[in-house]
Amino acid sequence: MAYLTTQAGQPVIILKEGTARARGREARRNNFMAARVVAEVLRTTLGPRGMDKMLIDSLGDITITNDGAAILDEIDVEHPAAKMIVEVAKTQDDEVGDGTTTAVIFAGELLRRAEELLNQNIHPTVIVSGYRKAVQKALETLDKIGKTTDSKDRETLKKVAKTAMASKAVGTARNHLAEIAIDAVMQIAEQRGDRQVADIDNIQIVKKEGKSLFDTELISGIIIDKEVVHPGMPKRVEKAKIALLDCPLEVEKTEFNAEIRIQDPTQMKAFLDKETRMLKEMVEKISASGAKVLLCQKGIDDLAQHFLAKSGIITARRVKESDMEKLARATGGSIVTNLDDLSNRDLGRAGIVEERKVGDDKMIFVEKCQHPKSVAILIRAGLERMVDEAERAMHDALSVVANVVEDNRVVAGGGATESEIAKAVRPYATDVGGREQLAIEAFADAIEVVPKTLAENAGLEAIDILVDLRSAHQKPKGHAIGVNVFEGKTMDMYKSGVIEPQKVKEQAMKSATEVASMVLRIDDVIAATKPKEPSGPPGGPPGGEGEDY
Repeated sequence: MAYLTTQAGQPVIILKEGTARARGREARRNNFMAARVVAEVLRTTLGPRGMDKMLIDSLGDITITNDGAAILDEIDVEHPAAKMIVEVAKTQDDEVGDGTTTAVIFAGELLRRAEELLNQNIHPTVIVSGYRKAVQKALETLDKIGKTTDSKDRETLKKVAKTAMASKAVGTARNHLAEIAIDAVMQIAEQRGDRQVADIDNIQIVKKEGKSLFDTELISGIIIDKEVVHPGMPKRVEKAKIALLDCPLEVEKTEFNAEIRIQDPTQMKAFLDKETRMLKEMVEKISASGAKVLLCQKGIDDLAQHFLAKSGIITARRVKESDMEKLARATGGSIVTNLDDLSNRDLGRAGIVEERKVGDDKMIFVEKCQHPKSVAILIRAGLERMVDEAERAMHDALSVVANVVEDNRVVAGGGATESEIAKAVRPYATDVGGREQLAIEAFADAIEVVPKTLAENAGLEAIDILVDLRSAHQKPKGHAIGVNVFEGKTMDMYKSGVIEPQKVKEQAMKSATEVASMVLRIDDVIAATKPKEPSGPPGGPPGGEGEDY
C-alpha cells in the first residue's frame, strides 16, 4: 500500500504511484524462496559425483561447468535476495578461491531452517543471535580439529589440490595439473616479515585449444600474446637481456597546433631526415644498454621497427600493463618510463626469448628466468569448453595451495568437518538455553546439509550415511570420518587423501551465516517502479506531428 488514510477517510500518498511493497511474513517468504532457489540450483553440483550445468547466455555462448562461482556469474539474477546469495559466492571465490558451492547451499539451508522457526513464532532477532553464537562455536571447533601441516610438504599440498579439483571434469589429468599448481605457487611465494605470502595474481594463465590436458605446462617466465613486430627480427634469443619500456618509440605530436612553412624541397628533406635521426637515436639508446629484447607498452613507429630489426632486437609492442608488471617480477628488470634513463641495470634476464606458434596464434615466450617471482601456465585441451573448465580447475587448485602455503592449517573433507561441527554445536545449544537454543540446533542441522548432499549426489541413502557419521563422530578420533562417495560408505578422510584448507571452511561458514542473518532481518521490501522506456523515435515525432504520426 503506497498511502495512508486520515480519520476523515482522506488518502495521504507517501510512495510514488506504481511502487510495490511487501511487508512482514510475505516479504520474508519471498526473500527466503528466492535465496533457496539459487541454493537449489547449485546443490546437485557438490562433490566428485556432482552434475554439471549447461548455461547459454543471450549471445548463444555455452558454458558447461559445476563451479559454483562460474554458474552464478553466468546466471542473470533479478531478485535482490537472490543477488545477495550470488555475492556470497563471489566473496568466497575472491577470498579463498574454493568452497563457493558449500557456502551457497549452507546459506540456503540456514534460511530453510529459519523459516521453520519463524512459523513457530520465534522472532528473527533471536534466530540471528543464535546463529551468531553457533558460528562462533563452529570456528572454535575448527581450530581444535584443524591440523598444522608443513607448507612445503608436497604430498599434503597435492592432496589439497586434487580435492579441490575432484568435482571438475579434468579426469585423469588431476595429478598433472596438481603438480603444476604446486610448482607455480612455490615459485611465486615470498617471505614478508614473519609470514609467507602467495599471491596467485602473479600467476599468468594462458588458454589455447589444441593437444590435450596433459600438454598443459608451467613456464618459468611469462607468455606475451603478441607477435614480433617486424619480419626481419630474429625469432629466438638465448641468455636474453630484456628492456621493459612504458614510453612510445614515436616522434611525439605537439599538443598545440603548429604551422611549419617550407619554401623549397631541401627544407622538406631536412625535416624528414630530422625525424628519422630522432628515431634512430632512440634505437641506438636501446642498443647501447645491451638489450637484445624490447617489450614496449606503447606504440612503435614503422621506421623505428626497421632500425630495431637492423640491430637484431626482438620487439613486441602494446604489451598489456598487467603482463609488463609480471615480466618485471619474472625477469628482475625495471619498467622504464623515459628512454634517456634506460641503462644496463634496468634490464631483465631470461634464458630464452622465442616466438612460437601455438594453435593459430604466434606468441612470444620469455622463459627459463633465474628466480621468477611471476610465472605462466599454458593450458591446453582439445575442446574450447574443456580449456575453460581446466582453467577453472586450475584456479581452484592454485587458490587452495596458496591458502595452505599462507595459513598451514588443514581439515578433513568429505563432510567430516561439518559433521564434527554439528556434534560440537548441539550440546552447546542446551548450555545456552532459551529460545536461542532452537536457532543453535537449527544451525547444527543446517551444516549437515554438506555430507547429506554429497551422499545424495552419489546416489547413496542420505539418512543412512548421516546416521553412520553421527555414530562415528561420537567415538574418540572420529572427527576425520566423512563420506567416501566412490565406495558408498564412511571412511577416514585423511587416509583417503581428502583434505581441505581450514581457511576455506572458515570463510564459507562466516559468509553463509552473514547473508542468512541479513535476509532474516528484512521485514519490508519497497520496490520503486522502473522508468518507462520512451516509445517511438527519440525526441518525439518529427515536425511536431501528433500521436498518430
